[in-house]
Amino acid sequence: QNKRAVGKKWETLAEQYLADRGLRILERNYYFPGGEIDVIAEDGEYLCFIEVKYRKTEALGFPEEAVGQAKQQKLLLGARRYLYKHQLPECTPCRFDVVAILGQQITWIQNAF
Repeated sequence: QNKRAVGKKWETLAEQYLADRGLRILERNYYFPGGEIDVIAEDGEYLCFIEVKYRKTEALGFPEEAVGQAKQQKLLLGARRYLYKHQLPECTPCRFDVVAILGQQITWIQNAF
């Protein structure tokens, strides 16, 4: 399988995991100039911008460690573009989450940064 197909498999699993916990999925793979947001969802009053990271084992580090400062800045930029595109006010309550998948173990980190 290519990297994109593998990523899509785990993103789909993460979406189902989040939906099972009450989030309403609004967008998948939201592309913007300079990047992509894996999942955008509503969780109560919050608009959640969610990065999904998968690792087969921890040999290359834990999946959540792959969401470094550069990736966080891209997600912030994408969130701003999403708010602007959908004409949402800047005061919209937003949250940045990470769904880390290690093997078969899923960890949802709310307010990751």
